[in-house]
Amino acid sequence: MKILFIILYFIPTLFFAQDKIKGMVMEPSPQGKHLPLPGANVIWDGTSVGTITDIDGNFTLPYESSYKRLIISYVGYKSKTIDVKNPNTIIHILLQPTDDLQEVTVTTRKKASATSYIASQNITTISSKELLKAACCNLSESFETNPSIDVNFSDAISGTKQIKMLGLTSPYILITTENVPSIRGAAQAYGLSFIPGTWVESIQVTKGAGSVTNGFESIAGQINAELVKPLTDKKFFVNAYGSINGRLELNTHFKTKLNEKWSTGLYIHGDKRGEKFDNNRDTFLDLPVGNQINVMNRWQYTNPRKGLISFFNFRFLDDKKQSGQINYDSNIHKFGNTVWGSEVNTKRLEFSGKFGYVNPEIPYQSLGLQAAYSGHNQNSYFGNRTYDINQKSVYVSLVYNSIISDSRHKIKTGIGFSHDTYDERVSTIDYSRRENSIGGFFEYTFDNLDAINLTAGIRVDHHNVLGTFVTPRFHARYTPWEKSALRFSFGRGKRAASIFAENQRLFASSRIINIQNSGGNIYGLNPEIAWNYGISFLQGFQLFKRKADINIDFYRTDFKNQVVVDYETPTEINFYNLDGESYANSFQVEFSYTPLERLDLKLAYKYYDVKTQYKSGMLEKPLIPNHRLFANASYETKPSTKGGFWKFDVTCNWIGKQRFSSTLQSPEVFRLNSHSPTFSTLNAQLTKVLSNQFEMYLGGENITNERQDNPILSANNPFGANFDSTFIYGPIFGSMYYAGIRFKLN
Repeated sequence: MKILFIILYFIPTLFFAQDKIKGMVMEPSPQGKHLPLPGANVIWDGTSVGTITDIDGNFTLPYESSYKRLIISYVGYKSKTIDVKNPNTIIHILLQPTDDLQEVTVTTRKKASATSYIASQNITTISSKELLKAACCNLSESFETNPSIDVNFSDAISGTKQIKMLGLTSPYILITTENVPSIRGAAQAYGLSFIPGTWVESIQVTKGAGSVTNGFESIAGQINAELVKPLTDKKFFVNAYGSINGRLELNTHFKTKLNEKWSTGLYIHGDKRGEKFDNNRDTFLDLPVGNQINVMNRWQYTNPRKGLISFFNFRFLDDKKQSGQINYDSNIHKFGNTVWGSEVNTKRLEFSGKFGYVNPEIPYQSLGLQAAYSGHNQNSYFGNRTYDINQKSVYVSLVYNSIISDSRHKIKTGIGFSHDTYDERVSTIDYSRRENSIGGFFEYTFDNLDAINLTAGIRVDHHNVLGTFVTPRFHARYTPWEKSALRFSFGRGKRAASIFAENQRLFASSRIINIQNSGGNIYGLNPEIAWNYGISFLQGFQLFKRKADINIDFYRTDFKNQVVVDYETPTEINFYNLDGESYANSFQVEFSYTPLERLDLKLAYKYYDVKTQYKSGMLEKPLIPNHRLFANASYETKPSTKGGFWKFDVTCNWIGKQRFSSTLQSPEVFRLNSHSPTFSTLNAQLTKVLSNQFEMYLGGENITNERQDNPILSANNPFGANFDSTFIYGPIFGSMYYAGIRFKLN
């Protein structure tokens, strides 16, 4: 480890120092101020040496005596050419919108989500503005208006929402918080509900194989949540929310700037659901009751002169959920055989630090260190079956960035270490284990903004259970013509499945658990291995003189080994390693259009072909529709002189039929059709922004009142062999309406 650190430290000496040009690109605002313009292209005339401005509009470029002129450009703005005579100078550039595209440009730049044209990876950035469209209260509810992520309930009892991408469930998606793996292991089932939506500044959704920097587990893609920063957050923020399903939430932010370098923020989230509902009259709660307290203290240190930035986070969570039959009382009925009930109690403690250094003299050289600890303790029972898991995790990552000769050739290298202690018990059976891994990675990026961008990375890890293995990843972007991006990617992923933590919905049934031992080291099973391949094409164009774009992508995931979760025997759930073929094909077409000023439309169609070789044959994965349609419309009125305006948002989803696991062996009364019916949902929200400080919102989910009939099999005999709540394909509660207020002080 010491030798590797020394090598990383002295890598800068391998590359020659050079003169540079620094600058800032800005745009005019309606108030007459100059605002930073992120994402602008800056390139030396007659060369391929260029870069893009960062979030603050800043850029740095190497300088040679042969470089004479800088070309600065941004879609919808007049390009500007600057003569440069001397190095080591700072240049301020103001771009003016073009007359014919000014209206469109303003609309485009204010879009709540956007897919990158220049990155080698297929990345969509979801801003906080997009998150507000659904008044989301936690991360699991943050994707209702995003067509790339599917959201549905995991079962008919727990109220837990799960996400899918490319036809695969969340365990195959690397979910990170500020690029630190966070929703994994014990947190898989409920972890998304532990990150409040108001804490999230933006979300980056990456389809396909992720970067080698963030680990080896990513298979279907990566979801990274960037949290609000104490330096830039509001001084005070409050969001109060209430819904007709008995849910009350309160979010508060307190931010203080201590001095020029230090800022801190205190973030408090509380929610409570105390009312009991059984709208379908099956004697079971439609949604669990319970409460959550979530507190985070965040510190930020910034020293631009020395090139230092650091974050320190401390977080505590206490979450309690109770579900089951409506007359269940834990003081009376716990572990009895008369009334079925369940409780899931979770406590979580987190500490994390992020340290970054950017060489002020050579800005392309930087060193970053991330360290995190989490303790996750879940005590739960489902009827007469208990499930307890305590996971302690340590994660450390060291990353070094630099260039080779010029800014077109970038390198990234580093090491990562993780340690996980699992104390896991299913009823009386102990599945405790320890996992350790250490690995190194190297990533090369060629960035020619004019035409091509590619990233090739390789990672080597040693895991005490998985052994030593190599994880390659590759991404490429090519621009065949203006406003286009053709991408290709492939990569390998490997992971150890936490079969119980990832499939906790099985406990909301009477199924007998069978693990068919394959001689592996975790639950007797071997690790999962998969390859992901993807191709996508993004094209921007003008339709009736208005901005539009179309995005088409296809991804295929081939499993070389997989832990098969088999529900095909009605009274059993079987876990075993794949013997045969398993794949997931995902095809998506997405169309975005701005037909009128401040009106954004988004349409999408998705097709899934996901099949696995089960013991009973090659079958479609249960509860994954072949076809999905998505439509979203959002509109904002023109702001008044006092800053007030209206916002409207409508989202419609149509879900095709989904295969049920086989029930042919069940008694006739418990047999289901082979597939679910199709259904559609309609969500809408109206927001009145009264000023820069205050706004009110009113919304509805599932306004069409779609509701799954009989979501729980054998609900009248929950202790019988046929009790099962896992056949969930659609809404249970019916229509749900909510209202809330937001108040902030800058």
